[in-house]
Amino acid sequence: MNKKEISVIGGGVAGLTAAATLAREGCSVNLYDKNEMPGGRASLMEIDGYTFDMGPSWYWMPQVFEEFFESMGTSVKNEYDLIRLDPAYKVFFGTNDTVEIPADWNKLKDIFESIEDGASSQLEKYMTEAAYKYQVGMDEFVWKPSKSVMEFAEWKVMKALFRLDMFTSVKKHVNKYFTDPRLRQIMEFPVLFLGAAPADTPALYSLMNYADLKLGTWYPKGGMYEISKAMARVAEEAGVKIHCNAEVDRILVQGKYTTGLRMKSGERVRSEGIIAAADYHHVDQHLLPSAYRQYSSKYWDKRKLAPSSLLYYLGVDGEIPELLHHNLFFDEDFDEHARIIYKTKEWPKTPLFYACCPSKTDPSVAPKGKENLFLLIPLPPDLEDSDEEREKLFDFMMEKLEKYTGYPVREHIEVKRAFAMRDFKSRYHSFKGNAYGLANTLDQTAILKPSMHHKQISNLLFAGQLTTPGPGLPPSIISGRLAAQELIKQIES
Repeated sequence: MNKKEISVIGGGVAGLTAAATLAREGCSVNLYDKNEMPGGRASLMEIDGYTFDMGPSWYWMPQVFEEFFESMGTSVKNEYDLIRLDPAYKVFFGTNDTVEIPADWNKLKDIFESIEDGASSQLEKYMTEAAYKYQVGMDEFVWKPSKSVMEFAEWKVMKALFRLDMFTSVKKHVNKYFTDPRLRQIMEFPVLFLGAAPADTPALYSLMNYADLKLGTWYPKGGMYEISKAMARVAEEAGVKIHCNAEVDRILVQGKYTTGLRMKSGERVRSEGIIAAADYHHVDQHLLPSAYRQYSSKYWDKRKLAPSSLLYYLGVDGEIPELLHHNLFFDEDFDEHARIIYKTKEWPKTPLFYACCPSKTDPSVAPKGKENLFLLIPLPPDLEDSDEEREKLFDFMMEKLEKYTGYPVREHIEVKRAFAMRDFKSRYHSFKGNAYGLANTLDQTAILKPSMHHKQISNLLFAGQLTTPGPGLPPSIISGRLAAQELIKQIES
């Protein structure tokens, strides 16, 4: 690439991946991030001996991470210590009503059979279809930049579409196989990572069950920020210069090309190509000159966003019984919570929630004899974010935790920090304070997402959770690699 000068805006997982990929191909790459550390949502907060992952806490689809590190001449094993969780997670359905999801496939089938007669064989059938969808999805769909519908016109892709259940929902698909509401919720749960209710998510995404129940749930020792650290390390080793506390103020454009960046500091940076891996809406509406905006404000307001989240980071004195590393509290109405997030869009009164207690697996993330606790409630984006509403839901979660664990959590809290919509907006410029990006609904899939390629500026591309292929850590890695490959093609042509 003859040392082309490339700038990457945003140091999250997509930006780090894009920067590292470009540098490996011979570009001179500078990455700019507004915050104090690279990682984006996968960043870190350290308080009084507790190490909190601020965002992602689930490690699925391990081969996507492995393929990235292999492309950089290393491996996951060389970069961090990855372990498979067993049990993967625990689901609380009520008093004395819990299900632990084992790593062993035969044990899982036995659990399903114990809950519902015939569910073991139904699970086998379901997972055979999910495995096919996963294979086709990973091989034929997610690695396409979605520039044109013709990318999907190959015969093998068209033939596969008939088996992918694109036009029925995950909810209907799950209900064909299982009757017990607990099994249905276990099977519907993974699509919540895609940002839409199971009733509105194409059944194609039952492939997430394969990722969950077959490929397993993993954890990098030291916490999820070990991934971001490793990505930043291999990027720098490839020659990337990472600039933190460096916010971009404007993308400079001349004719059909971007010529560089203007920073908040006033500095100007020359660039022969840019990948914008910061929040797409922010880049489009605030960093680009108005004549070069891809989309109107009306277009953005009509996008179906994935939820935001209310997060609490707690340091707790003492060890909390009954909890595993990952815990889902599904003792309230699953469909009602989904209705509030996606339909009525208000603060929930009795939500489902998730509790991550990584100190159960990794003592290094909390002082000895203490627990590191991360709590999450999915919320509609763009709510009026008040401390009063946050605290109401905090008390709700504490009552549940204390009820099911028998431990007086509130009496033993040493560290407490909250994070919700206004924090997503201020820290990440997150559109409407969303936590995950766009919902993966049928009308926001592939070419129907905001475009990876800028339509007027040939050397500007986008990466991250608001474009192809979608939200989550593995899709963000894929997005970064795709955007880098596409920019290289543009520069070389």
